[in-house]
Amino acid sequence: MTTTITICDTCKRPDWADRGIEKTDGEALAELIEQAALGVKGVKTRRHSCLMGCGKGCNLAIQSPGKLTYVMGDFAAQTDSAEGVVEYALAHHASETGQVPFRAWPAAVKGHFVSRLPVLEPDTE
Repeated sequence: MTTTITICDTCKRPDWADRGIEKTDGEALAELIEQAALGVKGVKTRRHSCLMGCGKGCNLAIQSPGKLTYVMGDFAAQTDSAEGVVEYALAHHASETGQVPFRAWPAAVKGHFVSRLPVLEPDTE
């Protein structure tokens, strides 16, 4: 199964309006993550408008069917952040459960975890 990085493309950092830029911080981060994920087997990206984590923008989720989902936030649109997210997604992909040992976390994702969601089991009805 592929691990998907879902990136909020409407996120705006608190100083967004003061910087006078037209592109949202989420769009800029999405572009960087998409670039970092190019050619990475087992990892894909997608954009979604509003993950409802506005107080912690920029936000994203690391997801794969049958595995734990991780929501992360408070990222700046920087290359090192994007590369760290993709590195973490690759480790998530390699993990049977989606759980990645702390010692294997890239420095760029430490301190950015918002929540861990349990696996949603299929209905048996």
